Amino acid sequence: MNASIRIPVRILGLDPGLRRTGWGVIACEGARISHVAHGVIAPRDTLPFAERLLCLFAGIEAVIAEHGPHEAAVEETFMNNNAQSALKLGHARAMAIIVPARAGLLVAEYAATVVKKAVVGTGGADKAQVGWMIARLLPTAGKTAADAADALAVAIAHAHARTARRVA
Repeated sequence: MNASIRIPVRILGLDPGLRRTGWGVIACEGARISHVAHGVIAPRDTLPFAERLLCLFAGIEAVIAEHGPHEAAVEETFMNNNAQSALKLGHARAMAIIVPARAGLLVAEYAATVVKKAVVGTGGADKAQVGWMIARLLPTAGKTAADAADALAVAIAHAHARTARRVA
């Protein structure tokens, strides 16, 4: 068997949210990335809090089962002035970290500014700029919801970090 054959690494990016958790899977082979799949997990707002978290858990679990990622990356959240909202978002973020870890995946975390810089070139980019760059970097992704575009951006940031670690 040829030792130089590389198997693409699949990376699951997650943009956690209680109302909408974006997810995106890319394949990474060296510095080359390609789109695999993306979507949004959106529990009904009318569900009790615990059931909404369970929907996130089950949804992320289903994505992992269907797309077989090797690694996962989660966007860190910025601090919110509303403590109650920040706490609820923290619960959603916990689902985004626990489910891949439970599946045996390495889970990396990236600040939003790092993700934006990796995709757009500046940490102060807005959602529209991130979405525009995702459409350019992953043209087969087609039109993506903002949450899914953010998740794909997290996966790309992780792919860049993996490449940088190998080069260093």
